[in-house]
Amino acid sequence: MKSTIDSAGRIVIPRDIRVAARMEPGSSVEILVRDGIVSIEPAPALVKIIRRGKLYVATADSGKPLTEEAVRRVRDETRTRG
Repeated sequence: MKSTIDSAGRIVIPRDIRVAARMEPGSSVEILVRDGIVSIEPAPALVKIIRRGKLYVATADSGKPLTEEAVRRVRDETRTRG
């Protein structure tokens, strides 16, 4: 897919790519250059480990709660890759 860089250096990521990469408005991205190739990737989610009772639990450090749907989606994707 082609896109154009505007005079301010911005580029529009086509909708199909944003959907496939699960990028939403306000999403953080990492922009990298490897061997002259520019790649734009979703930034990894920050997590922190907290203690809840006797258990240690990973929680999103973004201030937004981690939803059950998100956990299921990642679990299902991980299972289909393996």
